[in-house]
Amino acid sequence: MTEQIQSDISLSGLDEDVALRRLLEGTASETGEGFFAALVENLAKVLKTDGAWVTEYLPEFRRLRALAFWMDGERINDYEVDITGTPCERVIDSARLVHFPDRLIQLFPDRPEIKESGLTSYMGMPLLDNDQKILGHLAVVDRRPMPPEPRLLALFRIFAARAAAELRRARIQGQVREREEKLRGLFESAMDAIVEFAANGDVTRMNPSAEKAFHCRAGDALGKSIERFFVDQSRQRLKRLVDEIARRRSEARSLWIPAGLQLVTADGEEFTAEATLSRGETQGAVFYTLILRDINERLEAEQKIHSLKAETEYLRETISSLGGFDHIVGQSTALKAVLDDVAQVAVTDSTVLILGETGTGKELIARTIHKQSRRANRPLITINCAAIPAALVESEFFGHERGAFTGATQRREGRFALADQGTIFLDEIGELSLDLQAKLLRVLQEGEFAPVGSSQPHKVDVRVIAATNRRLDQAVQQGKFRNDLYYRLNVFPIQVPPLRERREDIVPLATAFAETFTQRMRRRIEPLSKECQQRLMDYGWPGNVRELQNVIERAVITSCDGRLNLDKALPEGNVRTGGGTIPASSSPQSSSKAILQVQELEQFERANILRALKATGWRVAGRSGAAELLGIHPSTLNSRIRALDIQKLKTGD
Repeated sequence: MTEQIQSDISLSGLDEDVALRRLLEGTASETGEGFFAALVENLAKVLKTDGAWVTEYLPEFRRLRALAFWMDGERINDYEVDITGTPCERVIDSARLVHFPDRLIQLFPDRPEIKESGLTSYMGMPLLDNDQKILGHLAVVDRRPMPPEPRLLALFRIFAARAAAELRRARIQGQVREREEKLRGLFESAMDAIVEFAANGDVTRMNPSAEKAFHCRAGDALGKSIERFFVDQSRQRLKRLVDEIARRRSEARSLWIPAGLQLVTADGEEFTAEATLSRGETQGAVFYTLILRDINERLEAEQKIHSLKAETEYLRETISSLGGFDHIVGQSTALKAVLDDVAQVAVTDSTVLILGETGTGKELIARTIHKQSRRANRPLITINCAAIPAALVESEFFGHERGAFTGATQRREGRFALADQGTIFLDEIGELSLDLQAKLLRVLQEGEFAPVGSSQPHKVDVRVIAATNRRLDQAVQQGKFRNDLYYRLNVFPIQVPPLRERREDIVPLATAFAETFTQRMRRRIEPLSKECQQRLMDYGWPGNVRELQNVIERAVITSCDGRLNLDKALPEGNVRTGGGTIPASSSPQSSSKAILQVQELEQFERANILRALKATGWRVAGRSGAAELLGIHPSTLNSRIRALDIQKLKTGD
């Protein structure tokens, strides 16, 4: 009898690939409420249970509020429950998967709804934020026993992971809306008169202070030329200022008008005002913002607006990251070693230097360290040292005072000030000039800096994470990088392995990327076939994870009949050998054969390793060792030496 019951509900006849495809196809085009509704419906159908629901947790009330509830083939709306004495309480309090395969009524006799519904089994899993805070939970219930079938548990965890990711995205999107509402509130409540007008001069927006200043309702001014509010001389001056600001670089398209403007109200009353004019662009449309008021009060309000805009932009970037790829994927030994290092150093405030080739995911490692640190609730500020013009790097790092240089029309906070109490990530640190290296060293040593144009030091508490794809030790020897700064940064180095040294992660990464891009493009793609997986494994990936991401995106764009198009997306030219990759143009006999036999590849690899060993006096690791010469990790080279049975040659060989 027991065997019969287990057979009845053990996912009999279910293909895991079909189940995962249903999850992907059922939720790919949905977000928010629509996503959760599709998720629980598909979950109940895949696991063949009577019900499924996903909730958000209200900790102050110890209650769960359903985001979507599917029961007996239909949706249940507006469901909320106190978790006391329920199976859900076990999930929330233990923060782990909880499974009651049978006897649910006997286990929870104080919950009449369980008995009334005739429920027998339950399985629930918490949905966690990045800081392990409980956001809600996902659960399924059934009137039959639900034995602990491994495939059932695995599929349930996959659905829970998707639910948690969408719940995190929804939370952050809500924060963005909150920031936008605050920004709108600042605009509406500012004491400054703020007028926005289009490139043709028509007024597009006015705040209440501007209505008061011009004795005119916003509705009467919208769509009409702003020139009506200027006397003749100031009208011509405004035109000159608009032309001047349009010719400036994008980072300098704002100016202060200290001499003031002569303005006129709607009823003909003239007045003088100091002003700022700035030029912006949104969705390709140019607009101008004129702020009229006393300079000190204006700057204070503008700084608040700027700060909220910066916070909103960081949250938008976070949403974009979550909608794309926000977590580390892989189970390889090499990656696990990196994650062990991350876990050890994250809880400290030590400086971290992340090393690795381009495209290996150094920034993702930095974000993971920040998320696991005590500074996780403070901002992570990122600077790409190679992407900022040399003349602006110091201002970008440390900020500047008004008038510090031509175009510095207002005081600006630098990235280190924004990162106070948080973390700053200095990507491509090896590209910094020697002069700025000295100033960065002072911040690391003394925790203070001076903005450009100021002699007053500013104290900050910032954790520094740096990254580079260069050999900083060699740059030190060449005099291109300060020795003292190198040792300040090299407190806890983390070497991120290239993708070719963690090949078992290629398929999981490709699968995650495919899921991301199919959702974004609203397409339906079949799971990776064995042939596609093998082709991805056989490629050398000189561009590492970033190249893999680009390849999968191209494959999704050019997909046909629901199948990835690797023929067009996957570059040609890198052939994998047992010890690494070699360009096809330089592979043995490339001019005479299109396909090499395994024995030929091994012979070529063996000869190549022998040449490297002979050139380095049979020294494998260390500077100028064979591993460095070959561009692979010493442990990888030792493994290949054993596999190819390479023995040290006798003198004279």
